[in-house]
Amino acid sequence: MVLPTLTEGAVSIRPIRLRDSRALERELVENRSWLRKWEATNPLGPRAVDPRGSIRALLANSRSGGGLPFAIDYRGAFVGQVNVSGLTYGSLSSASIGYWVAERVAGRGVTPTAVALATDHCFFALGLHRIEICIRPENAPSLRVIEKLGFRYEGLRRRYIHIDGDWRDHVAFALTVEELPQGVLRRWLEGRVPSTASRIPDADRAAAGLPLRLG
Repeated sequence: MVLPTLTEGAVSIRPIRLRDSRALERELVENRSWLRKWEATNPLGPRAVDPRGSIRALLANSRSGGGLPFAIDYRGAFVGQVNVSGLTYGSLSSASIGYWVAERVAGRGVTPTAVALATDHCFFALGLHRIEICIRPENAPSLRVIEKLGFRYEGLRRRYIHIDGDWRDHVAFALTVEELPQGVLRRWLEGRVPSTASRIPDADRAAAGLPLRLG
């Protein structure tokens, strides 16, 4: 599968390449404290960080049709990744998206732009029906991305993914293409995202150990 380069303003997503391994390693090291508590881990024991091997695995999965591995560039520099995984066609026609960015570009609209570009590509270029994103309830920056783009809350998944050394609860969000005929990116940029779309119900917030909303 040929991956495109997609751009909005200073943000681009493009196919990740083996030559990105040095930049990837540098960002992972420099942002260790920022990323560690959200990183997937192996329940069978720790594994050495291998950026080049990680990229090789992503590219192999892409060649088999299982995913889309994008690098995120901001003003021409590598700052993170957005990965489409679990790519399925036919009666399901869906995929999941995961992402991270360097701490120094957080809050600049880089992540929501990258996620919106990837989601719109899945909907309108690949013809997918549904995109899902699952996040740890404590991950406030990632939840803010979901709120900005208006992903719809779908539920609490108990002990869903092994993160930072243990099985962690996640909250699930999704969008279907029928909900966004104008596209995710355009709706966000035009300020038309419903303010309550991503709201987690109080019962699920309590179950996940989050403080209840006031008002």
